[in-house]
Amino acid sequence: MFWRMVKGAILRQKGKMMMIAVTIALGTSLATSMLNVMLDVGDKVNKELKTYGANINVVPKEASLLRDLYGMEEENGIGSQYLSESELGKIKTIFWAFNIVDFAPYLEMKVSLNGGTSVKLTGTWFDNTLELPTGESLTTGMKRMKNWWEVSGEWGKDNDQETAMVGITIANGNHIAVGDIITVKYGTAIKKLTVSGIFDAGSNENEQIFVTLKTAQGLIGKENIVSRVEVSALTTPDNELSRRAAQNPKSLSIKEWETWYCTAYVSAICYQIDEVISNSIAKPIRQVAESEGAILEKTQLLMLLITILSLIGAALGISNLVTASVMERSTEIGLFKAVGAHNMPITRLVLTEILITGIIGGAVGYFAGLGFAQIIGQSVFDSAIDIKPMVLPLVGVLVFIVTLVGSIPSIRLLLHLHPAEVLHGGRT
Repeated sequence: MFWRMVKGAILRQKGKMMMIAVTIALGTSLATSMLNVMLDVGDKVNKELKTYGANINVVPKEASLLRDLYGMEEENGIGSQYLSESELGKIKTIFWAFNIVDFAPYLEMKVSLNGGTSVKLTGTWFDNTLELPTGESLTTGMKRMKNWWEVSGEWGKDNDQETAMVGITIANGNHIAVGDIITVKYGTAIKKLTVSGIFDAGSNENEQIFVTLKTAQGLIGKENIVSRVEVSALTTPDNELSRRAAQNPKSLSIKEWETWYCTAYVSAICYQIDEVISNSIAKPIRQVAESEGAILEKTQLLMLLITILSLIGAALGISNLVTASVMERSTEIGLFKAVGAHNMPITRLVLTEILITGIIGGAVGYFAGLGFAQIIGQSVFDSAIDIKPMVLPLVGVLVFIVTLVGSIPSIRLLLHLHPAEVLHGGRT
């Protein structure tokens, strides 16, 4: 009998029930899409930010001590200690190897340009294919890490030690054009180079000349050395645990250490790089790392707020529609009460009708939300959004709560309906 009454009520009010289902479907679809994107947005945002440079700098221990303790830099740009070029492939063997997007070594020095101006010359990998200790190969270098540079001419090539890329500031100041031959001198070593490209980095790198790493090593007269390495890694935003570990990993308990080490915090990745590269100190570029965390947190907060507001809007819509439905059925409800029906069975009847409608609307909204999530992923991040299984039960609970909250005003109205007033026209 109860279910026949529920079926009859839904069919008699199919217009309003359809509106309630549509309202719930809209709120659910937005909540589903935002929650899936929010839970998957971390890697997507990090990958986008990785196109704008490195977030970890690896230097020799001696250079790190000079900077940290005395604020000193080597006058000629070359320290007495270096990192080993042959060890750089080990960066891709750490626990978080798959989070290492790109890296590029640099060998820096001050040289005399065309017998006059003193400028900074940097040797690097432009687009180098590296054989890894795992037997795999990796193509990485500055061209991938600095892909926003505006380059007139061509990028340098790692197999061409006779060319150079010149920053636009140096080029303008010395009337250098693509194709010109420049002369650089370091100590007694002199090298003639053809300008393959002039770049605008939008930073102080415009005051540098970039050559292949082998060219720079040849000027110094030492092989297999680099001054520092820039690493671009996907990281998890810092929290209290990661900040404590960054200050002193030994201060962590065993459980805390395992949690920190097995989470992609920038400090954990730096620690693991230190473990595989001899005589090195890896440090986060704080301005970049902190900005990534702040942007990610704000993006996730924005999506959470959109989800909450959409559910509040759905609850308000449900409230208005259900209240209107109860007012239209006031005579029917008054008649139920007049023949002896209590508030509880009538309330259960109305809530069952709304919940069934909510389940139908929620199911439609969930699948529509999955589609919206993919549209957002392709439009914003140019990649698919991973569907998170935990979103389904979460959305189910949210639909249940929103439906109940939206029904509260109508239930209060229902409880205060008096048969005599309704049936005799005292209340409509």
